[in-house]
Amino acid sequence: MRSFWTIFSQAFWTKAKSKSFIITTLIAVAGFFLMANLPSIISSVQESGVFGGDGEQTLYISDGGSELAVQLQRQLSAAEADFTAEETGQPAAELDALLEQGEIDAYIELTPGSPLTARYVSETAGISGMASAVESAVQTLQTARAAESLGLTQSEAAALFMPAQFEREAISDSSRSEEELSEARGLVYILIFLLYFAIIYYSNMIAMEVATEKSSRVMEILISSVSPVKHMFAKIAGIGTLGIIQMLIFGAAAYVALESSSSDLSGGFFSVFGFSSVRISTILFAVLFFLLGYFLYAMLAALLGSIVSRIEDVQQLMLPMMLLIILSSFIAFSGLTVPEAGFVTVTSYIPFFTPLVMFLRVGMLDIPVWEPLLSIAVMLLTIALLGWFGARVYRGGVLMYGSSQSLKDIRKAIQLGNKN
Repeated sequence: MRSFWTIFSQAFWTKAKSKSFIITTLIAVAGFFLMANLPSIISSVQESGVFGGDGEQTLYISDGGSELAVQLQRQLSAAEADFTAEETGQPAAELDALLEQGEIDAYIELTPGSPLTARYVSETAGISGMASAVESAVQTLQTARAAESLGLTQSEAAALFMPAQFEREAISDSSRSEEELSEARGLVYILIFLLYFAIIYYSNMIAMEVATEKSSRVMEILISSVSPVKHMFAKIAGIGTLGIIQMLIFGAAAYVALESSSSDLSGGFFSVFGFSSVRISTILFAVLFFLLGYFLYAMLAALLGSIVSRIEDVQQLMLPMMLLIILSSFIAFSGLTVPEAGFVTVTSYIPFFTPLVMFLRVGMLDIPVWEPLLSIAVMLLTIALLGWFGARVYRGGVLMYGSSQSLKDIRKAIQLGNKN
């Protein structure tokens, strides 16, 4: 048992002290704080005028002497636009010259008619907040002018364009309301991404670690003092523990970032990916499926890494496993909008897809408890079988040297392991 903990400690601390692990962790933590405070940072930059101007944008309106400029100003004021709108009598040529010199931010030409014609000109053609606000105001102005030409009163025009009251209701017992789905979607989306990242990152780390030891001939020294099977499980447990700690660091950093954020997290982007009501069961299932998914793919990665003698061959043999993870993530992310779809339900019971897809269903639906428990049982059985099979391959694979170009070498590894 002492040799197990020695290899466990070596696998853990070697990666924990590596520059890549430290830098990745620090960048991720900084990213959480950046995302949590991004709205306030953008607002501060815009107000400070760091990228030019005095920090306050101005839209110049040219209407050819009509009353359209005043009407558009009223619309923008009613919409509480975050820029100033000023009427100007300068021709388009002069405004273009001022725009090229950076003296003005943008201008709009309004031409009366049916329908109203507007030409918005700015430095770039990209979508901006000002352009969207002006387009919306012009459309509102066109609607008001059309209603006036038809002889409609203000109340009649308002009634004509009043949106219908539309409610969604599902009869399925497992469905949640749209509000509940919105509240769950944010956490589910982020945790699926973290599961996807962790499974790929740590599984690849295990395969690379085993291949590196074989290529440097360190493996020959290790297996003379400890059995290959014990070596495999110690590697998996050591790097898995490191992964759990890193995920806990990410979770703590995200929590602190959201709690200490100076931004309002109830609107905008965060209104779609709400975090206001998160179930404890969702967090527990996230941890459980992370552990199960890690051990499932880690054993497969250790198996593949053991039959590789050169680091250059690792990625080629890891490709089938990567395709499984990528396909699983595609199914999970597509299921965010239709979590009750048949293909989501079926694939949630396939072991290599379960960690992401079943977690999606647990987070987005009110499914019977036996469904996730059944998928967990299937995963545990698969992990046990893969562990047994992987140990047989690993026992012989660590003794194999030479170029490994295909999965056919698994058979050779089993035969070699049976002789030892």
